[in-house]
Amino acid sequence: MLATLTGPAGIRGLDPDEVAELCAQIRDFLVQKVCATGGHLGGNLGVVELTVALHRAFDSPRDVLIFDTGHQTYVHKILTGRGADFDGLRQAGGLSGYPSRAESAHDAVENSHASTSLSYADGLAKAFQLRGEEGRRVVAVIGDGGMTGGLAWEGLNNLSVPGSGRPVVVVLNDNGRSYDPTVGGLAAHLGALRRTRPEDSSTTGPAPAPRWVANTVFEHLGLAYIGPVDGHDVAALESAFDHACSLGRPVLVHVVTAKGKGYGPAETDDADRMHGIGVLDPATGAAAPGKPTWTDVFGEEIVRIGERRPDVVCVTAAMTNPVGLGPFARTFPDRVFDVGIAEQHAVCSAAGLAMGGLHPVVCLYATFLNRAFDQVLMDVALQRQPVTFVLDRAGITGPDGASHHGMWDTGILSVMPGVRVAAPRDPASLRELLDEAIADESGPTVIRYPKATAGQDIPAVDRVDGLDIVYSSGAGSPEVLLVAAGAMAGPCLDAANLLHGSGIGATVVDPRWIAPIGPALIELAARHRVVVTVEDAARSGGMGALLVEACADADVTTPVLPLGLPRAFIDHGGRGDLLAQHGLTAERIAAAAARLLARPSGEAGDLAHE
Repeated sequence: MLATLTGPAGIRGLDPDEVAELCAQIRDFLVQKVCATGGHLGGNLGVVELTVALHRAFDSPRDVLIFDTGHQTYVHKILTGRGADFDGLRQAGGLSGYPSRAESAHDAVENSHASTSLSYADGLAKAFQLRGEEGRRVVAVIGDGGMTGGLAWEGLNNLSVPGSGRPVVVVLNDNGRSYDPTVGGLAAHLGALRRTRPEDSSTTGPAPAPRWVANTVFEHLGLAYIGPVDGHDVAALESAFDHACSLGRPVLVHVVTAKGKGYGPAETDDADRMHGIGVLDPATGAAAPGKPTWTDVFGEEIVRIGERRPDVVCVTAAMTNPVGLGPFARTFPDRVFDVGIAEQHAVCSAAGLAMGGLHPVVCLYATFLNRAFDQVLMDVALQRQPVTFVLDRAGITGPDGASHHGMWDTGILSVMPGVRVAAPRDPASLRELLDEAIADESGPTVIRYPKATAGQDIPAVDRVDGLDIVYSSGAGSPEVLLVAAGAMAGPCLDAANLLHGSGIGATVVDPRWIAPIGPALIELAARHRVVVTVEDAARSGGMGALLVEACADADVTTPVLPLGLPRAFIDHGGRGDLLAQHGLTAERIAAAAARLLARPSGEAGDLAHE
């Protein structure tokens, strides 16, 4: 059935038995393909019947289907004719792991961050109304985890404006989880709705969809409420969607699904129902043992710090385990606060924790810090609150693509007065810098590290005013200073050896704290003929740009060439391949330094692009 599927029209004429067979084939297809490439498995297994029902009840792309978040769109991709492309899922040049407007007209929105769908739906419905396209329906599929984000409620508030006449269908996919079990008052409310029995319809015949006696928060906001509906019953789902469309007003359809449905290893995975996986054996769900990651190192060290510091508490946004807080949560369950997918609230709440005499550690993926810019700036930095931010998945993350590369944080944070940013080069420096950050009570501190194996420790040959010299070519005056941010220390060391082999003396320095620029780094730059900075982050506003500005302010004329990531949205691919593509390899670093040194004027010019 899948082999001949070119679009959703092909499933609308199937009988119930054929629909059941299609769902079984899709589920098996997902297990085989995603276990081979890695990706988001559990959530997609849970929405097989839901997605089939959506495409049978609605006419995509004329009717717009918006999935929040986009990692649950694998079934949607299969049904819209992209099943043959799954061998290249999340690989360079292959199928994106999220909705992609470049891939298909069925992907109207590239939403890969949570809680956005209702705002998109509100805007699209308004646009269709103003353009006289009322026949086009808008459907927003949002998980109960996505509903914990404040933006979702802002969108819901506007969708339910009385008399708007915009019949948006909100499908609440309630599986009790985001990455971790859903938290907060909404989770309790949905749980109560799931436990309530529907009205007895025996005297009136089958109802077009279940309707609860209990009042719901959604009805009080002005939406019609239908549900709960069994999210694994295609016929019940289609009936609910038909009923929703007949009402001619904003409707919320409460659908109950099981994340990881139909695959034993996912159904029994207590951590996150195999939300996101690497390459696995599909028969067993087992992965090959891996080496310790940066996340693992952090997870161990924060427990040790917690044992010494009873004032240290941790805050996360629905990612207790993915950011490495599992051990801390098990050791100090009362000192971890999972606020749901609500980064703005996480940061502002952390400011309150700091005001109350605690030292909060806010643990997020680097890309999700973007969502809380105002809170970091105005609620933490402006008020000089001692909050430590630990940014996992900083820099190039690889297969998750443009929305998930954690490459914007240094540019965002560098404009904020009083914020100190550290980038550890190895496990030992991560432990040391984390301890320093949490000991700093003067204001906000940040630790950033990549999604990668942590590697071996890189010992320093000297420490000068807080800077670690990790390589020096020896006698004489080295000509090139390589300034390595965090994990870029390894490539810089290899680049220094290449330069040495060409007769060019070099120094490699790890500044440890990459922002703001300290006077010791400016002085070190002044003692070399040229400086090349190397960072796994956007060049704009990054460590290199800050050093250029600092040297100019100090009348240091040494040319500084910043190497890093361009001001561009970078596609998905392997981390190593993407770093190489953007010049962050030993060979490219050494070549850029040699070219800069050879220029008569010593000006950096456009070497960063060569």
